[in-house]
Amino acid sequence: MIAIINYNAGNITSVARALQNIGKKCIITDDTEKLDAASHVIFPGVGAAGEAMAYLQEKKLDAWLKKYVKAGKPLLGICLGTQIILNYSEENKTECIGLVAGATKRFPEKLISEGQLLKIPHMGWNSIKLYRSHPVFHNVSPDAEFYFVHSYHPAPSDDEAVLGTTDYGMTFCSVLAKDNLVAMQFHPEKSGRPGLQILKNFCAWRGGNV
Repeated sequence: MIAIINYNAGNITSVARALQNIGKKCIITDDTEKLDAASHVIFPGVGAAGEAMAYLQEKKLDAWLKKYVKAGKPLLGICLGTQIILNYSEENKTECIGLVAGATKRFPEKLISEGQLLKIPHMGWNSIKLYRSHPVFHNVSPDAEFYFVHSYHPAPSDDEAVLGTTDYGMTFCSVLAKDNLVAMQFHPEKSGRPGLQILKNFCAWRGGNV
């Protein structure tokens, strides 16, 4: 069973619809007993880091996530669910979960590309550069583009945790991978066929950076 963590963040139901699109049944829940029964867990969402962490702590989901990852089960982070798996977020100056060492940082105010000032938030379609193969990106074209909408980006301390990067006036980490955890700043559920392929691959993945 695929479980989607409900932690009062936005955009969670769109992930459920995408899973239904690829024929995968799922539940949306903040009940740790139901989450324990899942074979795969997705941690998506949009919103503010401070509010999200407050809800996770209230429901003890932050501690549950640490236990789940330690058990070796596959976890997929998306957008806000990627940012708050790090130690700290500059958004709301928030102490976060710490599944991956590092911080989530705000884009600089003046991002320039080809002489043009770029808008923040970064919103739209961009490609990613993968630094190694990973089962979750199997059969995804290197030329594929994915949908982003964010003002903050993950900055892991360990380069080994960086699976992919994206350029938007600067090069930033857009995909993290560590053992049975993979997380992405973009929204696979809003990224057409390549995004659905990622979700399909995740649902078949048993964990591990192969």
